[in-house]
Amino acid sequence: QVQVVESGGGLVQPGGSLRLSCRVSGLRFEDYAMGWFRQAPGKEREGVSCISASGHSVYDGVSVKGRFAISRDNKQNMLYLHMNDLTVDDTAIYYCAVAMPGYGVGWPVAPDHFDHWGQGTQVNVTS
Repeated sequence: QVQVVESGGGLVQPGGSLRLSCRVSGLRFEDYAMGWFRQAPGKEREGVSCISASGHSVYDGVSVKGRFAISRDNKQNMLYLHMNDLTVDDTAIYYCAVAMPGYGVGWPVAPDHFDHWGQGTQVNVTS
């Protein structure tokens, strides 16, 4: 049984930073590309960043490029999202997701290519 568990969300002021974590179990983590998505109230779920199984290739959405960084630790089965210079537009529920077997990451990234999802962690950016 695959389990995906996010943590690290919270309340932060504009300009602040957060690090989201995601622990995955129940599969061979190093074989799967991974992604972070987010969904704000009233909006569709959108891709934030994705990373290849090896960690050598990463892709970031335009709105977060230069501010967010995705990384992974294949020995610890962990995925991370380092978020800097946060703005109110970054307020959303953030989801960690495991890509389908054989999926090669690219951009744009579609939620349909990911088949195991966490429950999400809330990020609120407010003054």
